[in-house]
Amino acid sequence: MSEFVLTYFPLRGRGEPIRLLLADNGARWTEDVIQLPDWFAGKCDLKKEAVFGQLPQFRDGELVLYQSNTILRYLGRKFVIAGSSDQEIAVIDMVNEGVEDLRLKFSRFMFFEYETGKEKYEKDLPTHLSAFEKILSKNSNGTKFLVGDKISYADYNLLDLLHLHLHVFPDSLSSFPLLTAYIDRISSRSDLSDYLKSEDRNSRPIVPKRG
Repeated sequence: MSEFVLTYFPLRGRGEPIRLLLADNGARWTEDVIQLPDWFAGKCDLKKEAVFGQLPQFRDGELVLYQSNTILRYLGRKFVIAGSSDQEIAVIDMVNEGVEDLRLKFSRFMFFEYETGKEKYEKDLPTHLSAFEKILSKNSNGTKFLVGDKISYADYNLLDLLHLHLHVFPDSLSSFPLLTAYIDRISSRSDLSDYLKSEDRNSRPIVPKRG
């Protein structure tokens, strides 16, 4: 298999679901780390090359991709974890878009509303999480994955987002038994568990340090 290269900031951010997918599927990859001050000061040539002026960038041999969800879908197809039928493919894509919606809300909260909107975000969070609890309940009574009998790229995306919320709101899943069991079940997968315990993973902050 060709060498994978993930270019991103020294954060979990939008690079983390990609890392989770790669780790769980036994892939090797290298990290090209871009420092945030260099990026925002215009000292990074890659910013001019990036198709939409954003990271992450993902390289698979000569193929260069941007947009984190595009990268996830590409890897989903490459590792045959993007659905086993047209119906599964569509539902996985739908769920992944739902994860994206909540990720955008979380990012806005963390970067712009952390000091003023924490109480409101926490109050509204159960409404958002209940959609994923319901999706799980419809697939083998919540004992497997988001869709079908096989993990998909959307599962890694949701897993990361749930980890982020638990970091900020430790009790956020207390009313969601299926999501709680889901996190434990997926996080215990051998290769993924090793990655989640690794220094590389745990040394990366969720967002840039404040102040």
